[in-house]
Amino acid sequence: MRLPARHLIPAALASVLLTGCFSSASAGGDGDGKRLRVAMMQPPRSGLSPLSDDAFKLSRWSTAETLVKLDADGDAEPALATKWQQSGRTWTFEIRDGVTFHDGTELDADAVVRSLSRAASAAPKPRILDGVELTAKAVDAGTVTVTTTDEDPLVPQRLSSPQLSILAAKAYTGKTVNPVGAGTGPFELTKVNGTSSATLDRYDGYWGAKAKSPGIDVKYVPDGTARAAALRSGEADIVEAVPVSQAALLDKALITEVPMPRTNTLYLNTEKGVFKDASLRAAAREAIDAESIVNGVYEGRADVAEGLLGPALPWAAELRRHVGHVKAGKPDGQTVTIGTFTDRAELPEVAAALQQQLQKAGFRVKLDVREYANIESDALAGEFDAFILSRATVLDSGDPAAYLYSDFGSDGSFNIAQLADSDVDAKLRKAGATGAGEPRRAAIIAAEAAVLATDAAVPMLHERVIQGDAAAVVGAAHDPRERELVTAATRVR
Repeated sequence: MRLPARHLIPAALASVLLTGCFSSASAGGDGDGKRLRVAMMQPPRSGLSPLSDDAFKLSRWSTAETLVKLDADGDAEPALATKWQQSGRTWTFEIRDGVTFHDGTELDADAVVRSLSRAASAAPKPRILDGVELTAKAVDAGTVTVTTTDEDPLVPQRLSSPQLSILAAKAYTGKTVNPVGAGTGPFELTKVNGTSSATLDRYDGYWGAKAKSPGIDVKYVPDGTARAAALRSGEADIVEAVPVSQAALLDKALITEVPMPRTNTLYLNTEKGVFKDASLRAAAREAIDAESIVNGVYEGRADVAEGLLGPALPWAAELRRHVGHVKAGKPDGQTVTIGTFTDRAELPEVAAALQQQLQKAGFRVKLDVREYANIESDALAGEFDAFILSRATVLDSGDPAAYLYSDFGSDGSFNIAQLADSDVDAKLRKAGATGAGEPRRAAIIAAEAAVLATDAAVPMLHERVIQGDAAAVVGAAHDPRERELVTAATRVR
């Protein structure tokens, strides 16, 4: 098969990119398994501070843990806390017995309060605490209360965020938070080499099942070609974020496509311009052929959207019902301007495909494509008739209600569609106030249906991330939320 030019990698270039990638990593272990060699895409941005997005690296390496974790549906499960209960604005958490930090100190209520209080007072705050005032207090050695200013049904889900990991006192001795040797997970972070590499060793005092691998050797490899080549050559055991353009060069058995909670959506301006007319929004929706975009732009490595929430939230498809729409009108050559940005390489291609599809339906279409920093303010101000956005649909709590409110609530902070619909607002408020579990999921789907009925947003596709696992790897996690990668069960045969 002849591959497109963008798939081809000069051998000399690949060799240069791979030089030193894992040359210093030990392939051997301590007699009961091999160390795992992991190629990560992005280097740390904040010295692996758990109060930043670097926290997700710590959780993916199973070195830092939180009070609770999330199941596939986004419901809270025990982790460092074994149970909890709510009383108004206060939640009470029972702390797990027998847990030690990697420096040998014991986990207790004071340690939990220390970590949560540092996060709550950080500047800037961890993203999961945006708009949330949280106070943690120790009741006794094994009990902690967490109180919020307003009653919050999602406190346990919030506490599952890797940015609220519980670390030993030694992590907080300076102005920054240093996670080396301070976690509770099955692997201890023992060495950090700036933005180049990290080393983790199995922690034999772990409270849960002993890790099957003796350790993890991490290298940061920002170049996607080099990451793919590291997997192909056998220099890496696990590779995150293999580029679509490289996936065709790899053995299919070595890659797993993981649905992401990220939707590619066309937002239509409901406040002014051509798409103020609901019938013309319906005409635009009917003109879009998402399958051809998935196949042409994403080379089949995405999922055609049935709603705003995709397969990364498996319950959404099970609960979704038929949505009614107004009858489509006739565009009659009316001109619309579609905006998008260059920061995500696929979006300009998506825009070009949409331009052709909408013009075929009778619209005249102009494109305005810029860097995101130069176009966001215009998009939020409603300066476009339509805007293409790749949008994360769940935030750190694992719950999509906040995304729906920010994007489609009358006073939402990210309401590109300029939507102001009383029925949508009512359903969004209900979803936000409903307790976690099946009732909340049903309320969220009802809110999604109300949004879709307006045609203010046309979901096109749900993105996937491609993960590479060497043939000898067993038990690597494939997590849509990107919280897990190497677990205690992961090993090299």
